[in-house]
Amino acid sequence: MSLLERTGLALLHRLDPERAHGLSLRALRSGLAPLPGPVTSSRLATTLAGLALPNPVGLAAGYDKNAEAIAPLARAGFGFIEVGAATPLPQPGNPRPRLFRLTEDRAAINRFGFNNQGAEAIAARLARRTPGPVPVGLNLGANKTSENRAADFARVLALCGPHVDFATVNVSSPNTEKLRDLQGPAALAALLAGVMEARATLPRPIPVFLKIAPDLTQGELAQIAGVALQAGLSGIIATNTTLSREGLKSANREQQGGLSGAPLFEKSTRVLAQLSQLTEGRLPLIGVGGVATAEQAYQKIRAGASAVQLYTAMVYEGISLVPRIATGLDALLARDGFASVADAVGTGRTGWL
Repeated sequence: MSLLERTGLALLHRLDPERAHGLSLRALRSGLAPLPGPVTSSRLATTLAGLALPNPVGLAAGYDKNAEAIAPLARAGFGFIEVGAATPLPQPGNPRPRLFRLTEDRAAINRFGFNNQGAEAIAARLARRTPGPVPVGLNLGANKTSENRAADFARVLALCGPHVDFATVNVSSPNTEKLRDLQGPAALAALLAGVMEARATLPRPIPVFLKIAPDLTQGELAQIAGVALQAGLSGIIATNTTLSREGLKSANREQQGGLSGAPLFEKSTRVLAQLSQLTEGRLPLIGVGGVATAEQAYQKIRAGASAVQLYTAMVYEGISLVPRIATGLDALLARDGFASVADAVGTGRTGWL
């Protein structure tokens, strides 16, 4: 990390977390942060549900909610980026404060509630972007006041799908009341059927992923895996934030919302490994939750992930963390004799079961 980045992070940490979030996006758009471009090598280059990735390290949804900083993020070292979540109608989200740092735990709790400018504004922004060096996807959400939340996901995909490379169905945010109820097998099957119908109307078919919660039983995971396979999804993202507060030390540990960051690593990786076993390689998996080092990205891949995503770790380590993880992952693959990311996927799964 450079002195400039270290100083910038220190200043941001003196501010309210949500204000700091907005300023970091503004700094990216203004060109203040040095960006290396996509990091790649013959070992790192891989494919995910037909998408060509320069490396398997992606940006998780939630950072660039309104697709305002796609161009600089595409040059930050990521292999792919996900923006959103987007809902059909604009909504302010939950009352502030709604984002909390847990510095002692290298974590965060948020209860944003899908605050965003709405699918039409986001679609217009996506349509204006110049195609860049990495795939760009959109996280699909539902409005809090919607009478048919399942239909909201299809509506957002129909509006924004022509302008992105993949989409993610997010039924696992804990911050919209009863949203996680849509993870039940019958409700999920109906929701995904509508989404896949909307995908069929797009000018080109794009991969559709499902993002699940970490707070699921083995039986619930098995049901979700079965529904995902039957629906023809392109993959599963494991996982979203957790409601657990086990082992936390920071003052904000009792705040309501979803917990992300370091405490989520083991829980989310265990879910990932279980899904890998359940799907037996029939669905690509993306590992999310607590990734802050190249070794942790490597553990996710060896647990069964074809790619990983991160977000909260950048709050503490800065944007330069991204190329550090990618180049470190390349070195770990070389150390262990893997010619490619794909060769390493799932090779350490049994250690997490």
